[in-house]
Amino acid sequence: MSGGLGLCFLPGTLPKPSIWAEPGSVVLRGSAVTIWCQGILEAQVFFLVKEEHSGFWDVHFPKKPGNTAKFSITHMTDRHAGRYHCSYRRPAGLSERSDPLELVVTGFHGKPQLSALPSPVVTSGGKVTLQCASWEKFDRFVLRKEGEPRPSSTLDSQRPTSGQFQALFPVGPVTPNVRWTFRCYGYFSKTPQMWSYPSKPLELLVSGSVWDTPDLALPNPMVSSGGKVTLQCASWVGFHRFVLMKEGEPRPTWTLDSQRRTSGQFQALFPVGPVTPRLRWTFRCYGYFRNTPHMWSLSSDPLELLVSGTSGGPSPPPTDPSSTAASHPKDYTVQNLIRMVMAGLILVVLGILLFQEHYSQRGIQDASRR
Repeated sequence: MSGGLGLCFLPGTLPKPSIWAEPGSVVLRGSAVTIWCQGILEAQVFFLVKEEHSGFWDVHFPKKPGNTAKFSITHMTDRHAGRYHCSYRRPAGLSERSDPLELVVTGFHGKPQLSALPSPVVTSGGKVTLQCASWEKFDRFVLRKEGEPRPSSTLDSQRPTSGQFQALFPVGPVTPNVRWTFRCYGYFSKTPQMWSYPSKPLELLVSGSVWDTPDLALPNPMVSSGGKVTLQCASWVGFHRFVLMKEGEPRPTWTLDSQRRTSGQFQALFPVGPVTPRLRWTFRCYGYFRNTPHMWSLSSDPLELLVSGTSGGPSPPPTDPSSTAASHPKDYTVQNLIRMVMAGLILVVLGILLFQEHYSQRGIQDASRR
């Protein structure tokens, strides 16, 4: 093998080098990427080979013998996508080829949506399902975890009754010692190295990392339709921030800095509303520290707002009187006033009877003395 250099040597007589890409092997179209090749011995020349391309893709001559070569791509296009190998030459011969490096270019199709089912808040040690979905007819979806050089998982696309194409990725068990941030992509089988734009990042939030349960409260859980209310999340632990989550929402509803009350308790006050009767208004809150924003406390107990003043058709009569009182609260001010007046009248009557009894006894005693 001469490699077009006019020199003959035996291939595969030296150890294979390592190959990698910076900042990564998944590259947005138009961005720059660097391919590195590193051998274990000082080399005179490095070769970069792209599969399905005849000859060398690139050749690097070090200014002085070294064991590392740099191959730069300044503007990534679909032409650069593919599988690469590298090798190096010394006077003793040519090294083995490196393991393959697959370079993927993204940004050729619309980005899919990534969501967590049932929620991005996962108890430490728990599992969750990530749904990557798109209206485009992708053949496959890819899930990538930030910080990992290779795709975490690749699954065939499925089309459920909703009409969107999707893949469901099981993830877990999650632990609080690492960040769990994901993106997903879609692609077509005929162009497996040309992916869509990435989805928005989704970070799993690990609850239970701090063994404390904040308290979520409000003065009155009954709210008039269209009204507003303030929810208080509080804890004796000095959390830097509190998070309010509304059940059924894929992302945290509100996040606020904590404030310290005169009692020493830490709290955040979340304004909520206007509330409407069409939805369930059930909330939980969490606390976390600034240096570990992905590690949350245990959740508070759920708090559901009850929306009064709803309009609608006639309801069937309730069978349980207690349910009537719970679902239709009344104003008891008039009733309480009547009760107080009646109690006062009873006390007056009892006083008159006691007074009469007292004087009747004195009359009997006076008559007996005479």
